[in-house]
Amino acid sequence: MAGGNVLIGQSGGPTSVINSSLAGVVDGALKTKGVGRVFGMRFGIEGVLNDYLVDLGSEAPSVLKGLRSTPGSALGSSRLKLKDEHFPTILKQLKKYDIRYYFMIGGNDTMDTIHRVTKYANENGHSMVGVGVPKTVDNDLYGTDHTPGYPSAARYMALSVLQAGVLARDMQKVDQFVIFQSVGRSAGWLPAATALARGGDLTAPHVLLLPERHFNRDAFLQAVAAAQKKYGFASIVCGEGLTNADGSPVSVSQTKDKFGNVEFGAMGGTSAAMMLHRMIADEFGWRGEFQVTESLPMCAADRGCKLDFDEAFACGKQAVKLAARGEGGVMVTMKRTNKPGEPYAIDFGTISLSEVANHERPMPDNFITKDGFGVTKAFLDYAAPLVGPLPTYSSLAAKKAKA
Repeated sequence: MAGGNVLIGQSGGPTSVINSSLAGVVDGALKTKGVGRVFGMRFGIEGVLNDYLVDLGSEAPSVLKGLRSTPGSALGSSRLKLKDEHFPTILKQLKKYDIRYYFMIGGNDTMDTIHRVTKYANENGHSMVGVGVPKTVDNDLYGTDHTPGYPSAARYMALSVLQAGVLARDMQKVDQFVIFQSVGRSAGWLPAATALARGGDLTAPHVLLLPERHFNRDAFLQAVAAAQKKYGFASIVCGEGLTNADGSPVSVSQTKDKFGNVEFGAMGGTSAAMMLHRMIADEFGWRGEFQVTESLPMCAADRGCKLDFDEAFACGKQAVKLAARGEGGVMVTMKRTNKPGEPYAIDFGTISLSEVANHERPMPDNFITKDGFGVTKAFLDYAAPLVGPLPTYSSLAAKKAKA
């Protein structure tokens, strides 16, 4: 690095491993020649606007090491949407602290923030290099095989549906169906991961509802009826962003965040799981339950994948390497290097921040079954090495005793 100080931020919803990425950036920056001080912005870009930066270089080594397994967003997060009037204040602060290297860990909106801030600074005479570190449990960032945070959240989902499926099977004389709702605004990567729960005599989940496919009430109820008839109960997993054919949310939520995104868990809205529950109960007269985890998959470090923690840290380190070479305006990406049937392996690449900010990555068609209610072997092959092995549970043979 040519000199100057480093600024790091976290933005948007957390993941179980976002602090591991933070630790990776800090570790890389402190070990790179030419770096002055390493600052963190308190509560995202709001920390810059409010002149609240944290001296990360003064933190105890044990604390920085501990971040690698700590959930939440240690610096504090923000969903502030930048307006034109914010930029002069931001530039003033960047100059005040001599910030020359700017890293943010986040999703699409975060990459847009990095792009806009560095562009404004460079156009106004303050040379800066900005690099994005990918993060999202939704796994919908464009240009990367997967995002840090997705493997752990996917494992959370698979474990939850695996264990809830055992419960639902055993309670089928009480509840004939169960609905599990996943976070994920417009991509079905997380609900799809629950298909990994199937194995042996465990059949749940039976019906997947992915945001990539519009909701069809009649086809859905037919699929539920078929599952209940075959298995004695129906296990349904839905994405929170499920929409009808006209684009309206099944959840009927009308609340939006500052970026214009529908907030499916907001007060005043009804979750997709609740609406589906009503449909099934009204149609068949069955008793059932719904399970809505909201943000729990984003912070469940106890269910995190070692692979995910390690890759998150490595992405942070890679971001510093790129900045040291003067490669700004990009986000770190991961790409698989193994061929089918070979052990999982990745390498790093880059994609421009503007491309990430303006695209989303839904599940490809070849990952979704033709009826829209399941996933293909291609998806299972993709997701299995990320999630890792799941536990196996015993089932009674339950042979009827003779008198």
